[in-house]
Amino acid sequence: MAYTMDSKIGDFLNDPKGMQALGELIAELSKHPMAGLIKGMTLKQVVAIPQVKAVGLTEEMVKVGLAHVNAKLK
Repeated sequence: MAYTMDSKIGDFLNDPKGMQALGELIAELSKHPMAGLIKGMTLKQVVAIPQVKAVGLTEEMVKVGLAHVNAKLK
């Protein structure tokens, strides 16, 4: 399964291959108290959150990351 901007955070958390591809980042996210709140959100929705924008994470950055993740899954 290829991940896209329409993939939900929960898709990564529920997929061992997704967890492995994202490594420590997703492992830490899964432990975060807010993880339950964003599991149903798509990557596109998460990037649109003002606090996410404030730390400098852009849609383009996520798309580059997705390309790396999808390459690891092949």
